Amino acid sequence: MKKKYRYTAVIRHDPVEHHDYVEWISGKPRTNEPLEVEIFTWEDKSDLNRLKGNSDMKKAADALREIAKMGGTGIKDPVAWQREIRKDKPLYGRD
Repeated sequence: MKKKYRYTAVIRHDPVEHHDYVEWISGKPRTNEPLEVEIFTWEDKSDLNRLKGNSDMKKAADALREIAKMGGTGIKDPVAWQREIRKDKPLYGRD
């Protein structure tokens, strides 16, 4: 069984160059090899506008990827850190 990955893109036409191209919106395949794809389209342009408006979500995902590349946040004990930040009181059965 083949693995499926989901990427969101818009197919655009360049009238000057007389060809179509793919503009990636979320994610991007990490390969230079040809890929077998299935294409779904929406007749309602509001869906397309909604996808284009997700640039904040893309920026957030890119920032998280950069943090992961750097090895995370540097927090040694996340539970202790969260307790300190939130000033949690001890919970019965958890401490």
